[in-house]
Amino acid sequence: MQVIQLMYPHHIHTEEVSGPYSLALGFFDGVHRGHQKVINAAKEKAKQTNTKLAVMTFDPHPSLVLGGRKEAIFYITPLQQKIEVLEKLGVDTLFVVRFTSDFAKLSPEDFVQLFVRDLNVVHVTAGFDYTFGSRGCGNMDVMRELCGTDISVQVVEKLEDGDDKVSSTRIRGLLKEGNIEEVQTLLGRPYQTPGVVVHGDKRGRQIGFPTANVQVPEGTFIPANGVYVVKIRVQDEWYEGMCNIGFKPTFKNPDEKLLTIEVNIFDFDRNIYGEEVAIDWYKRLRDEQRFNGIEALIAQLQADKQQCMEYFEAQK
Repeated sequence: MQVIQLMYPHHIHTEEVSGPYSLALGFFDGVHRGHQKVINAAKEKAKQTNTKLAVMTFDPHPSLVLGGRKEAIFYITPLQQKIEVLEKLGVDTLFVVRFTSDFAKLSPEDFVQLFVRDLNVVHVTAGFDYTFGSRGCGNMDVMRELCGTDISVQVVEKLEDGDDKVSSTRIRGLLKEGNIEEVQTLLGRPYQTPGVVVHGDKRGRQIGFPTANVQVPEGTFIPANGVYVVKIRVQDEWYEGMCNIGFKPTFKNPDEKLLTIEVNIFDFDRNIYGEEVAIDWYKRLRDEQRFNGIEALIAQLQADKQQCMEYFEAQK
């Protein structure tokens, strides 16, 4: 997949742009099943018209630039991970548009001219609620009007699961609750977080449960504290394990609030400090809890590991 970075007002025109393209538009955080419906519709149109499948996304999140949100932004799929997921979906070209204050002021007319027509796009696909242009004043009806008869426009209706639509907002809420199984249903794949193995306090090794202490990129959405069934990718190999997210209350002063993500990798005994890894999350087993002593903690960890092994055995 070709990844092309675009910046307004500079670096819009590039020799890398060839086309013609069937373009899917959206921020696509999570690349969930609703997003996949949009991308697959654009993919089908690309096949029908013998054009390249392109996706256009934006970085950073618009609310960081527009300043409308008070809380920090956490991504379901940070940009690099989004790139990897889109490549697996068969996207030929990914346009990553730098979302800046100047870009946010673009009129709908200028957006269509610069980021649709000038990029040799012949077909546009987006979700029913997609907006563009200054203050989001352009919707898909405006897109149809501005594209005229020479660029076709397709609007994809919302995808529902249960009583609500599949959305990034819904997934973030489920991650806050630790409802990883429903997150997997909405994504169409396990939730994944990338990270790097760093040094920890090595207490797990002393009690027979050595852990990989995983530091995730800033802005990664971390699920609710607790113990989880996971798999971890190390050097392109996947291993089963269990993970604790939290503050290790059995060992730590309750006033020390340093969140850790620690994975006990089953049947694994290697030094992997500095390795880039990825964690796939499958099921939340329980809350993090404080134990009265080391023996009680070890007994619970043994029970947790047994639950994890039974989970994976049932999936075979």
